[in-house]
Amino acid sequence: MLTELATLQVRDISGVLAARQIGRELATRLALEPQDQVRVATALSEICRSALVAGRVAVIVFGADEDDLVLTVTVNGEPPAEGVAAAARLMDKVGVSGQVVRMTKPLPATVRTDLAAVSAQLADLLPQSTLDELRRNNQDLIGALEDLKRQKEQLLLLNAELQETNRGVMALYTELSEELEQTNRGVVALYAELDEKSEQLRAAAEAKDRFWANVSHELRTPLHSIKGLTLLLEDPGSPGTLDTEQLHQVELIRNSTSTLLALVNDLLDVAKAESGRLSIDPAIVALPGVLSTLRGLVRPLADGKPVNVVVSAEDAPANVLTDEAALTAILRNLLSNGIKYTDSGEVRLSVRRAADDTVEFRVTDTGTGIPPAHQERVFEEFYQVPGRSRGGTGLGLPYARRLAGLLGGTLTLTSEPGAGTTVVLSLPCGMPSVGTVLVADDDAGFRGVLRAMLTGIAGRVIEAEDGDAALAAVAEDDVDLVLADLRMPGMDGEALLDRLPAAMPAILITGLDIEQPPRAAALLRKDELTSERLAFTIRRVSGEAR
Repeated sequence: MLTELATLQVRDISGVLAARQIGRELATRLALEPQDQVRVATALSEICRSALVAGRVAVIVFGADEDDLVLTVTVNGEPPAEGVAAAARLMDKVGVSGQVVRMTKPLPATVRTDLAAVSAQLADLLPQSTLDELRRNNQDLIGALEDLKRQKEQLLLLNAELQETNRGVMALYTELSEELEQTNRGVVALYAELDEKSEQLRAAAEAKDRFWANVSHELRTPLHSIKGLTLLLEDPGSPGTLDTEQLHQVELIRNSTSTLLALVNDLLDVAKAESGRLSIDPAIVALPGVLSTLRGLVRPLADGKPVNVVVSAEDAPANVLTDEAALTAILRNLLSNGIKYTDSGEVRLSVRRAADDTVEFRVTDTGTGIPPAHQERVFEEFYQVPGRSRGGTGLGLPYARRLAGLLGGTLTLTSEPGAGTTVVLSLPCGMPSVGTVLVADDDAGFRGVLRAMLTGIAGRVIEAEDGDAALAAVAEDDVDLVLADLRMPGMDGEALLDRLPAAMPAILITGLDIEQPPRAAALLRKDELTSERLAFTIRRVSGEAR
């Protein structure tokens, strides 16, 4: 319900000033924010001033209801548009109905005011004469000037504090800049030292690989000779038969020679892996045959021990695209490790096809187990679990993990001390599948060979006779993989790779004997290319791209 608190008739400039004064006082009494108090006073003065300029008289009714301050201005004529527009920018709601302008401003929700007392206070402010109004306005101006003076003094104080702060900041900035410059010089020097150390480490690694390879080759021949001589000495049919003690000593020599020969072979394998000289020869491998061969290879290792060696092919897929020799080496190593560390019980190899289109080879034993702190360290070269060494070099598992990575798979281990160990080799199983493949080669015949090899792998094949045509095809189509020759007229394969999108995998196929360029995802030799090798490489590259 609207309560009228005061009424004011504005006929001259003193009335405008009175309207402003009363409007601000009313806003103050109703607990509006200081900014809203100024807005209310200014809106009234603008409407009244515009009405006077237009030669009209305005009657203001100051009121309030439960939610809003309400100001009603009645003009003896059309309300001035300029004043109404100004009020609309200052008040929350402004409405015009005929000669009446109604303006509202919301009251604070948490404040309740005695409107009768406010009405009495406003009555005292209604102008009795022009002189009284002028006196009140002068008092307002004096108060405003005092406020401005206090604000100026505060601004001067703040400005002085800001200048002092700026001087401190500049001093700190200078100090930090000097420290940063010194740190940068130290970092540059450290990087130079690290580069030098890296070069030394690289040279040392190369020297180590050469040493391992050369020494391993040099040692294998005499070790084979020693082993052969011990076999001759143990032959009952040889002239000069040895007595029991001599035969025992010869057996010790043969066993030591076998151990040393195994160490040399492991060193040679690791040296090949680290130098990148291990080559993968992928083919369609019949798993039942591989498992049958493994069964015959590892069972003699358990002779004399109450250990049952089981190689199960029950759930194994019939075929898998991989390197048979590398797969056999990994599984033989895992089985021999299980037999070595199992005194009684079982060592089992089982195979199954997993849901993510991989094949899992799981070797489980009931042996001594490995403490949790050592389960990842056993994949470090030459590392053996303290107190559990049973011979060997500590190179088998690291070499097996390297081979697993070359085959595009993973090798993981879980174990519980006293309860046995489980090692899982996971390899990709199915043939690769890729959407659109771009073949760039200036030899139309070889493009046809690649198209035939991509049957069943690529959903679509696009051919390009040079690098420029290949780039144009990439711009027009959604290409998933690029197969490019290295030597083509115009733009060659390396230049093409540099201009392809960074996320697009590309395989170089060349007849040249070169190192793989950094941008190429893989490098294949034309004279060694087979359907299996191409499919294996595409599967690996596609997996890395994902």
